[in-house]
Amino acid sequence: MTDITNTSSPIIIAGPCSAETREQTLETAKALSAYGVKIFRAGLWKPRTMPGGFEGVGKAGLKWLREVEDVTGMASATEVATIQHVKEALREGVRIFWIGARTTTNPFAVQEIADQLNGKEDITVLVKNPVNTDPDLWIGAIERLKLTGIRNIIAIHRGFSTYEKGLFRNLPYWHIPIEIKRRLPDLMMICDPSHIGGKRELIYHISQQAMDMGFNGLMIESHISPDRALSDSNQQITPNELNEILRKLIIRDNFDPSANLEEYRREIDEIDERILSLLSKRMKIAKAIGEYKVKHNIPIVQHARFERIIQDRTLQAKGLGLNEDFIKTILEITHEESVKEQVELYNKK
Repeated sequence: MTDITNTSSPIIIAGPCSAETREQTLETAKALSAYGVKIFRAGLWKPRTMPGGFEGVGKAGLKWLREVEDVTGMASATEVATIQHVKEALREGVRIFWIGARTTTNPFAVQEIADQLNGKEDITVLVKNPVNTDPDLWIGAIERLKLTGIRNIIAIHRGFSTYEKGLFRNLPYWHIPIEIKRRLPDLMMICDPSHIGGKRELIYHISQQAMDMGFNGLMIESHISPDRALSDSNQQITPNELNEILRKLIIRDNFDPSANLEEYRREIDEIDERILSLLSKRMKIAKAIGEYKVKHNIPIVQHARFERIIQDRTLQAKGLGLNEDFIKTILEITHEESVKEQVELYNKK
């Protein structure tokens, strides 16, 4: 039975974002196995946001995963998004699957996969959080799998998508996995620092964060030659780098409740970083408006518009549970700074 949930040690799942060639797959697996990694991951069907990118080798890579198991003794895992993926992977002996963030958002797709896996007691299913910040979607996917009799289920926290460019590729929103654990206390959860960070230099920090919060393990993308990877090269590390990270990690015997407080503080830091980024964008737009006013000889201050903004935004603030005076003060200060920028443009005219 492929039950990776039956362990007290951190679960480590590692391997390339994509299986690209037989040689790359086997070389990476052998190197990881030499460092003690027991579970090898590799994407075969790669969902790409835009057409034309590398979408994986498909079912051809299943034989490579079988060879990985035969040569190294590692268990292999791959992502499935359709019934056909499941059928082909089961046929080749794969017994660890993960459901990706895009698929988790689609209850129809999750149900079809769950039905296809019904009665397969020797499998483990990893469920990544949905791309959007909806705990119920995540829990719903897990419950659909449970209802078909699947017992070995692990949640994977890989962060949440955002259009904003900041420190992370996918925002951690650590309070959401905390909420999932509160509602499903027996559920095991591992962290995917590769997708949260999007940059290899962030993997150690995020991994340690996850361990400090009591996560049960990590899924980390590792490639024998990351810079030449056909997908997500920036977030992959070599097997040797992975080994160094795992050696540095501090695994605490007792979970410290104060760690949650620290995570909330880190989340505030992340939000502050996004606020600064948005303020920078806002001031650039204000400057562009100022340049337009100078060109067309339009007065800087539009009192009627500013009063409408104050009224509308304070009403929105009230609906969001924010103090209206607090928001009014922020708006006035921001408006004052925008006016100063535009006055400087007029003075340079």
